[in-house]
This record gives sequence, C-alpha cells and structure tokens, in this order.
Amino acid sequence: MAVKLNSMRVLDQHKIPYEVVEFSDELRDAEVIAEVLGVPPHLVYKTLVVQPESNPNKPFLVMIASDRRLDLKKLAALSGEKKVRMAAHKDAEALTGLKVGGISALALMQKNWTVYLDQPATEHQHILVSAGQRGIDLRVPTMALVGLLRPRLGVVSVPAEEGGEAE
Repeated sequence: MAVKLNSMRVLDQHKIPYEVVEFSDELRDAEVIAEVLGVPPHLVYKTLVVQPESNPNKPFLVMIASDRRLDLKKLAALSGEKKVRMAAHKDAEALTGLKVGGISALALMQKNWTVYLDQPATEHQHILVSAGQRGIDLRVPTMALVGLLRPRLGVVSVPAEEGGEAE
C-alpha cells in the first residue's frame, strides 16, 4: 500500500506496531468486513458518531465491536448527558470530514474528540479499527491504543441479537 494515512503516522510517531488490513472499499458494515477478513466479529471495531442532545455540534466517537449494538442509554449515563443520539450518516461525514465506513478515532486525534471505547475491547490483545479510509483497517495492540487515544472506558453496548438502541 502506497498511501500513508494520518492514523498510521500517529501510530508510527508513538512507536505502536500495527498491521494494515485491506478489503474492498465497497464494504461498510464491520460485521461483513470481519467475515470477509476471516476475523471474529468481536475483534473488528466500528467507530460511531454520537451527538449529545445538549450540544449536537460537540459530538463524540464511540468504538464498539462489530457484533454489538450501541446502547444509547448506557452511553448517556457514562457521558453524563441526559440524552444522546446517533448522528445521521451525512452529519457524521460532515462533522468528521471522513466517510462513513472510514471514520477513525486515530485519524481524528488532532481534533480532540471525546472518544468512548466499549469495555470488552480491553479483554483482547489486538483489535481492528478503521484507518480513516474505507477499505483499510489497522490491527493494533488494544492497550497501546487505549494509552494513545485515552478513551473513556465503559460498557456502552449490548449483543446485537438483543437489539438495543440505534447502531
């Protein structure tokens, strides 16, 4: 791969090893991506853009495993907000400057977003996260990622089959 993305530069700067994992940029669903890559879905993380009702222009990023659904009530409680909602795709793209399917906390580090990471991530040695461009994920050591992003950790998801709020 010839392109060096900002997310990769950040990892290089902090001497965090990573593996570039490429797939068709037509794919946007993290669960489908996990299947295509032959990786368990609980190791492929999607990054969601969530807007607090009190200040929709100050959204945050939430990283959860592809086989889980965001629980908006749990996230609201963790964030200290009364109510939060998923950003519409067009809003998520406008707010981040990245395309849905390529939204990445690593690519947005210089913008000082508040990042939430679903607690189960810390049980895994490595997780796959978006590199900031559709079709490219990065396999990174979880605790190194936590040290770099300094996300707020908490259980903010439920298994997908339980339904829950919006994704």
